[in-house]
Formats: sequence, C-alpha cells, structure tokens
Amino acid sequence: YSPDMPSRLPVQDIFAGLVTSIGTAIRYWFHYTLVAFAWLGVVPLTACRIYKCLFTGSVSSLLTLPLDMLSTENLLADCLQGCFVVTCTLCAFISLVWLREQIVHGGAPQWLEQNQQPPNGLGQQNEAQGVGNGGGENAALDQPANPPAENAVVGENPEIQEEQGDEEEEDNEDEEDAVIEDAADANNGAQDDMNWNALEWDRAAEELTWERMLGLDGSLVFLEHVFWVVSLNTLFILVFAFCPYHIGHFSVVGLGFEDYVQASHFEGLITTIVGYVQLAITLIVCHGLAALVKFQRSRHLLGVCYIVVKVSLLVVVEIGVFPLICGWWLDICSLEMFDATLKDRELSFQSAPGTTMFLHWLVGMVYVFYFASFILLLREVLRPGVLWFLRNLNDPDFNPVQEMIHLPIYRHLRRFILSVIVFGSIVLLMLWLPIRIIKYLLPNFLPYNVMLYSDAPVSELSLELLLLQVVLPALLEQGHTRQWLKGLVRAWTVTAGYLLDLHSYLLGDQEENENNANQQPNNQHARNNNAIPVVGEGLHAAHQAILQQGGPVGFQPYRRPLKFPLRIFLLIVFMCITLLIASLICLTLPVFAGRWLMSFWTGTAKIHELYTAACGLYVCWLTIRAVTVLVAWMPQGRRVIFQKVKEWSLMIMKTLIVAVLLAGVVPLLLGLLFELVIVAPLRVPLDQTPLFYPWQDWALGVLHAKIIAAITLMGPQWWLKTVIEQVYANGIRNIDLHFIIRKLATPVISVLLLSLCVPYIIASGVVPLLGVTAEMQNLVQRRIYPFLLMVVVLMGILSFQVRQFKRLYEHIKNDKYLVGQRLVNYERKSGKQSTSTLPPQSSQE
Repeated sequence: YSPDMPSRLPVQDIFAGLVTSIGTAIRYWFHYTLVAFAWLGVVPLTACRIYKCLFTGSVSSLLTLPLDMLSTENLLADCLQGCFVVTCTLCAFISLVWLREQIVHGGAPQWLEQNQQPPNGLGQQNEAQGVGNGGGENAALDQPANPPAENAVVGENPEIQEEQGDEEEEDNEDEEDAVIEDAADANNGAQDDMNWNALEWDRAAEELTWERMLGLDGSLVFLEHVFWVVSLNTLFILVFAFCPYHIGHFSVVGLGFEDYVQASHFEGLITTIVGYVQLAITLIVCHGLAALVKFQRSRHLLGVCYIVVKVSLLVVVEIGVFPLICGWWLDICSLEMFDATLKDRELSFQSAPGTTMFLHWLVGMVYVFYFASFILLLREVLRPGVLWFLRNLNDPDFNPVQEMIHLPIYRHLRRFILSVIVFGSIVLLMLWLPIRIIKYLLPNFLPYNVMLYSDAPVSELSLELLLLQVVLPALLEQGHTRQWLKGLVRAWTVTAGYLLDLHSYLLGDQEENENNANQQPNNQHARNNNAIPVVGEGLHAAHQAILQQGGPVGFQPYRRPLKFPLRIFLLIVFMCITLLIASLICLTLPVFAGRWLMSFWTGTAKIHELYTAACGLYVCWLTIRAVTVLVAWMPQGRRVIFQKVKEWSLMIMKTLIVAVLLAGVVPLLLGLLFELVIVAPLRVPLDQTPLFYPWQDWALGVLHAKIIAAITLMGPQWWLKTVIEQVYANGIRNIDLHFIIRKLATPVISVLLLSLCVPYIIASGVVPLLGVTAEMQNLVQRRIYPFLLMVVVLMGILSFQVRQFKRLYEHIKNDKYLVGQRLVNYERKSGKQSTSTLPPQSSQE
C-alpha cells in the first residue's frame, strides 16, 4: 500500500465509494429494467394486440391499432397471451429452419430436384436416393434381398408383395417422368436459373451471442433486435395464422360447414387446418402449372412451400389427431369401468372443451408411448424379421421427417388408417372385452370408485403424496419391471414356439444363425450385384431390407413347418387369449389386494381406486421381488440361504431404524414447523384454535424434506451436503447406521426440536411471568413462530450486508491506496544477497 495510507479510511472516501457503487447499481437496474420491459412487456403486448387486431375482422381495428398499443386495459392477460403467441411464432421459425436443414441434408423429393443427369442411370439414382433418404417402402424394396438359403422362407404373403411391387413401379415411373422433365427444363433454362437455390436462407452472425441479443451485456443494441422480433412476429402471424385462417373460413362458408365447425368449440383451429389443406392443394396445382409452362424458380419455390405445408399437416395428424383418437377410444371403451355414459362425457366436453381434449390427448399419447416401448422390447426377444410390418424406431436410419418429405400423401393416409385399426383393436381386446367379462363374472367388483370424499378419515393429500413419494418411485426405479416383462415375453414365446412348432420362426435356430453368419459375405456380394429383388426371394427378405436399410446385418432364415398359415393363425389366437388373461389379471388383482389392505386402515370408507391400485401393485411387487430373490438363492444351499436371510434381516432392521428417523420423525417435525410458521398464522384467526393433523403434517413434511435435500445437493459445499452425499454413496446394502444417526439424524432433529421448543417455552413459560394480559399471551403464542422466523431472516440479511460492506471497504481502500502486489519468496538463509539488491517488481491483479 501507499505510505500515506491512513489506518482508517476517511468518511468522505467511504461515502464517495458508496455513492459510486449505488450509482453503478442504479445504472444496471435501469438497464435490466429496460431489458425486462422490452422483452417481457413490449414484445408480448405488441404480439397480442396485433393478433387481436388482425382477427377482429374490422377495418376500424386497424385504424385504432396505435391507440390499442398504448392502452392499459388487461395488461397482464394480454402479456400472457402475447407470450404464448410469441412462443408459437418462435417455434414456427425454428421448425422452418430445421425443416430446411432436413431438406438440404436429406435431399429433396425427386419431383422437386432440378439439375438431374440424363435418364441413362435412373435406376441407380433412384436406388441411391431411396437408400440415402431411408424413406419407407420404396427405399427398402429397391435394395436387393438375400438369395434364398436352404431353410429360408420363399414368401409370407405374395399378394402384398405384388401390390407393393405395382405401387413401386408406378412410383418409379412417376419419378422418372419428373426427372426427365426436370433435366429438360434445366437444359433449356439460363445459367442463373440453374444455380439459383431458394433454400439459402441462413446468414448466421457468428459474433451474436445470447447476452448481446437480449441486451444482458449492458449495451442498447438489443433495441434493434426488439424491433426485428416485433416485425418478424407480425409477419409470421400474418403469413402462418391470418392467411390460412381466412382461406379456411372462406372454404368452410362456401361448403356450408360453418354450423358444424362452430359446434366443435374449436372453430379457429379447425378453420386454420382447413385453410392449410386448401393451401396445400392450391400449391400443388400451381406447382403443376409452373412445371407445365417451365417456370423453374416458381416451380421450385412452390414445391418447397408445399413440402412445408405437407410436413406441418402430417405432424399435426401424427402428434395431435392420432393420440386424440386413441384417448377418446380408450375413454369410450372404459365407460363401464367407471359407471359413466357418453352423456357424461358430452357434458364434461361442453363445460370444459379445452381441458377435456387435452386430457384425452395426454392419455392417448401415454398409450402410444407405452405401446411403442413394448414393441421395442419385443424386438429384443424375437427373431429379426418377425415384426417386419412395424417400423423399427431404434434404426439409426429411420427418420420420420424424411418419410414425411419423400413419401406421397396416400401412403401416409394408408399408414394412418392401419395404425388406427391396430391400436383400436388392441384397446377392444385388452380393455372393453375384459370389462365385460369382469362384469359378468364379478358383478360387484366394478365400477371403480373415482370420487373424492372429504369425510374420509385419511386426507386425500396424504394419500396422494404417499403415492407420489413412496409407491411410484419404488415401482419405477427399483421394480425391475422391464427385466420381468422381458422374461415373461421370452417364456411365452418359447412356450408358443414349441406348442405350435414355430420356435425357428419366432426365435431362430442357433445352427442357422451360424450358417447365416458364414453366408453373409456371399449375400452381401449378391446384394451389390442385383439391383432388383427376385420375385422368388419372398416378401420376408424384402421387408428385412426395410429394417436393415443397407445395414451390415442379414436377416435370420428360419425353418417353415407344414401348414404354416394355420400355425400363424393359431399363434395370433393364442396371443389374443394371453393378452386378454393378462388384462383381466391387471384389472382385478392389484385393486382387490389394495381394497383388502386399505380396509384395515380406513374401515368401510370408500377410497379412490388410484390409491388401492397403487397399494396393491406395491404389495404384488414386494411379493414377486421376494420370490425372485428366494429362487435366485435356492441353488446356493441351505447354509447360504440362512446367511443371506441373516444379512438381509440385519439390513432391513437398520433400514427400518433409519426410515423411522429420516422418513418419519424428521418429516413430521418439519411439517409441524411449517404448519406453525406459515399455515396457521395465515389461515386461523386469533380468536380460533388451530387444529393439527399429524398425517397431513407428515405428508407435507415428506415433500418439504425432499425439496430441501434436492436444494442442498445443488447448493454449495457444507457439512449437510457432505453427509447426504455420503449416505447416498453408501446405499442400502452398505448402510452405516452409526454414521447416519451421529452425523445426520441427531443434528437435524436437534435443530428442528429447538426450533419448535424454544419459541413455545418463551411464549408459554417466560411471557406469563411478565404479567401480561391473556390476549397478549395468546398473541405471543400465535405469532412467535413467524416473528422468530422474521428475526432470523433479518439477521441473515444484516450479516450479508456487513460482509458486503467489508468487501466494499476493501475495494475502496485498494482502489485508492494499493500500489501493487508482490510475490515474496521468503528464505531463512541470509546468503544470496543478490536477490535483495534486485529492484522490486509489482504486478497488480
């Protein structure tokens, strides 16, 4: 430091530094307030007001738009709605950019390509295009299949093969005509037309970062970005919402379907979708006219616009319409299970159409997801090629967006209809038919109780939290459900294979797999030499090419027994019977076990079937888990079993003690403290006595304990985080009871007990000794807990401010009096005089 530095800083220096810091803070506060006002106020509000102005349908709204922008009515609602509009436009922009990347990297369809070679090698080009795109049946059937091995199947369904062969020839002819026309147009066009590309939209600004774009770097450049966002948002609303909506509105009115659309409660959405369909038809007609008059630029641009509209509509159908259909069909087929009727569903839809449609869509999406997961599990068990009629989602070459770009509409429509039939039939088999059988065999078992009762002795909130915090994590994380289900599928497949002599077809033969591995290089050579699959090679090899997409793994041949179609039919019947029995067991056993167990706790009171089913599933899981563990221990002998039982008994005792402390006492104390500090002062007046429910306090305490543990693990390093990490690292098998009690349970329980007892002792023991009135005693007893919480918070804030002031003091002192910082290598030896004669060098950090 400088020699003239005083021992204490003058007051004027501290005041000047404090004013400078306050000025900097105010400047940053103004800047960030302006940023928040621009992005969270101006942009959403402008989007909402422009959206309302465009869809009002009157010219006066356009004239009063500047005044509407400055209006202060419904600011919060308009900002929230504007945020939704901005999010939609942002998603539309990102989708356009991503779709552009898909078209550029995956290749455009054949009818859109311009500069093609003369049609001398059309077969090779089509084959390469199909393989590169990975798009559907065309690409797969163009690949040559394996030559028939000794035990290979000739064909599983020749009619389907001939039909798809005819479709392939028609598609190839259309593609060849389009390529020939494109080549002729390109040769006749000018050079700039040949080199022009309508898809080169990207002009990436590499120096632009999120901080600079949003204005978080302290500059005012973000105001320009706000202007461009508002402009682009208006453009997107006009192009992607206003124009399609009015096109659809004119179409609906012209066709006379206006009353039906209004009765759907989703007039805007349906009208916009109709507008997009009408726009797609118009674009494809204009594309044909442009190709007819040989306008290359217009033709290419119209084709790209048609692809955008087509992919958007297909995404809506695949992600929106199909799960919605599945959800409604599930609801219709399960009406008798809940003692409901179609009239009830109609009334619920009339009262809340948006919520009803969203819930049905969500249920349908969950059903589709689990069905796809089960298909993936089947692929792990069955022989490759058995599920040739289903798309392999794990295939790295499978790209649904590329299929949407390249495959024609009628193929998507056919696939959609087949999917609806398959999914609907499975719902009938596994839901509607079991319900009818249960009502016939067990008339008093159904319907399920799904009503909430407030007079139940156990709080619904407690049961919900118990379900979410205890049952579901155990079933999902520790249930080994996938392994068990895979083992059941494998056992069923082996049984069905040996009963119907279809073991080779379902699982394959090891000897044939080895022969197939030896013949694979020859098959690959034949694949490269043959451009068109031979008819005698069969449909199976062709569809195996769909799964492979040119991959290195060949299909596994199988032995075809006598009366093969009859055996396949019997296999399907056996599968349907198995699914029916499994559905009956899943619908009855967990609920029956849960009702029986809940009756000991709640008596004759009716409980929501969600809790009874969850309790029954948990008990079934524990039983199956115990049986599997005992079966795994059986081959090791009686002595090993007794040793394992002893170890597990000791571990279970330790776990129970830890569970009582950490999952019982700590949540109860935490929930009671939260009730006294937050809930009771806010809900109970001073002239009433608060009532405490231990079960509800414990359930809330479990939730709070999990939140506090998660925040602690995400926070800085301190003793509680270290202890919790150590407990997690040890796990249940290596549980250290002494460490948990000494390092975790005792300190936490002590702090919670002090937080509960000290205020109570002060309010009930010290305050009456002071001679205050009864009203004051009641006030102190009821308000001491939040008062002490406020005192602790204020002390924390004061401590934080003191530390900040010390840092400010050091900062002011260093700025004014610090000369430099020097690293001194202190040595005890007084030799080396040369080091002391060197001039001092200082380097300021």
